[in-house]
Amino acid sequence: MGYQDVYDSWKSNPEGFWMEAAEAISWDKKPSKALSDLGDHMYEWFADGMVNTCYNAVDRHVEAGRGEQTAIIYDSPITHTKREISYVELRNRVANLAGALRAKGIEKGDRVIIYMPMIPEALEAMLACARLGAVHSVVFGGFAANELAVRIDDAKPKAIIAASCGMEPGRVVHYKPLLDGAIDLAEHKPDFCVIFQREQEVAQLVEGRDFNWHGFQYGVEPADCVPVEGNHPAYILYTSGTTGQPKGVVRPTGGHLVALNWTMKNVYNVDPGDVFWAASDVGWVVGHSYICYGPLIHGNTTIVFEGKPVGTPDAGTFWRVISEHKVKTFFTAPTAFRAVKREDPKGEYVKKYDLSCLDQVFLAGERADPDTIVWAQEQLQKPIIDHWWQTEIGYPAVCNPVGIELLPVKLGSPSVPLPGFDMQVLDEGGNPLPAGELGAIAAKLPLPPGTLPTLWNADDRFRKSYLTTFPGYYETGDAGMIDEDGYVYIMARTDDVINVAGHRLSTGGMEEVLSGHPDVAECAVIGVTDQLKGQLPLGFLCLNAGCNREHAEIVAECVKLVREKIGPVAAFKLACVVDRLPKTRSGKILRATMVKIADNEEFKMPATIDDPAILDEIREALQTLGYAKG
Repeated sequence: MGYQDVYDSWKSNPEGFWMEAAEAISWDKKPSKALSDLGDHMYEWFADGMVNTCYNAVDRHVEAGRGEQTAIIYDSPITHTKREISYVELRNRVANLAGALRAKGIEKGDRVIIYMPMIPEALEAMLACARLGAVHSVVFGGFAANELAVRIDDAKPKAIIAASCGMEPGRVVHYKPLLDGAIDLAEHKPDFCVIFQREQEVAQLVEGRDFNWHGFQYGVEPADCVPVEGNHPAYILYTSGTTGQPKGVVRPTGGHLVALNWTMKNVYNVDPGDVFWAASDVGWVVGHSYICYGPLIHGNTTIVFEGKPVGTPDAGTFWRVISEHKVKTFFTAPTAFRAVKREDPKGEYVKKYDLSCLDQVFLAGERADPDTIVWAQEQLQKPIIDHWWQTEIGYPAVCNPVGIELLPVKLGSPSVPLPGFDMQVLDEGGNPLPAGELGAIAAKLPLPPGTLPTLWNADDRFRKSYLTTFPGYYETGDAGMIDEDGYVYIMARTDDVINVAGHRLSTGGMEEVLSGHPDVAECAVIGVTDQLKGQLPLGFLCLNAGCNREHAEIVAECVKLVREKIGPVAAFKLACVVDRLPKTRSGKILRATMVKIADNEEFKMPATIDDPAILDEIREALQTLGYAKG
């Protein structure tokens, strides 16, 4: 069956399609039906089934005789550490940790916050919670104390599992003082904390509250897997909210298992036993879905990588890891490739490694500009697959389904909707727009299994955030179009569609043009307020390493390029060269914050910002263009 056959089979019988996919999961009690309609556009999947995530991710592979297969490869160029953990070793470690948590009172439904760096113990903590039916919430290691406190007050965890520190190139990030500060700030206090002491920094423990990871597990009975209902929350993952109050995305257990398992072969084209590497972090949704759960549920070997695309030690790190560990499918963010391309535009490092094991590369997290995709195609000579999804959705919604059929790649498009997703482009009144017209991207309800059924303790906010603007649809917050062949183009966040003298224009389309300039490594376009035209586009350009041409010359060429490719209607005349762009730790460019700086508006420092000092550099650059005068 090709893509169209599979998609049509879902469309003609959605519940039958997902019930068949559910057969690949080991249920304690199989669900009697797929979908439950709760009314008011709220739905649940596999609600009356009984199942355990940890059993499906670990124990069943051991029981099937594959216990000696490597489950996790830990590769940390920052600490010069490498080790492998087999499925049987992982089962024993997770069962022990779960037993110790149970002995301290953690039960089904209790919340546990996990605040850890990219080490295997982070996955073990997630799986130990899942083993008990406890609901984990991973908070990105190194998040500021006040941000962690907000999440403690929302999730109300009975316990917090943390590491003493995280490691960044050239510095140690002190986790424990941040954790102590967060607990002081939070109204809710956890019963206890478990601290994994790293040799790079041993933290001071608070007597009576804090327990050492190893000592805490001594002499306890290992815990068995606790079956939970299909609609039981597997985890809560906080995504930044526009109001400053983060939204706790809930992931339901049954649908999560079914959907992730389905994607491993049909999307990512791996078979059990293959090595799969998502170069992300457990603090983000990619780390949940495709470092921890997806690969392990499917019986793959997953890589936990503690490093950066450049600087640990060089721009060849990705290729070294792929070659050394025989990675079949690699998944990273476009921003990581742009960093590598900037350091190594000619791909000299690629030539140093045997990448014959690699079959395909996937990009997600930030719009993949065609220039970056073409560079990767030329250097790697492999399919480079852009795909689109969100924290709320939990796995790919629009993608070239390589495991079913490799469709023709169209640069600038993450390809086609996957089964479960009926994607539409709507105008402001909620009416579907014809092919090729720019509008709001929305998905017809119900969403498929594993997507968010609601927000943690916030049903009304869930409806208001996602279901109210377009009744009967899930509002993605992204803008774009669908072409005559059904390919979806995600052009920008809805907020990033700018209105220049009545013309709705996509900043993503302008970024695409700017990225095509030979000296531009990375760029961002924002809309700034203009009294005459309403808004004007303004571009920020980061140049390739070693480029020593006059900045004014490059800016002039970029302005000309946009005029040629998009036309005078874009009114693109403002651009400046900067060393770097402000980003979240997952690589998303903070365009909305840049707009607020340009327009002299108050803004809240984004919790996820990688380096706040960059905003001062952006302010200075804007001032040279006559903005951000303040």
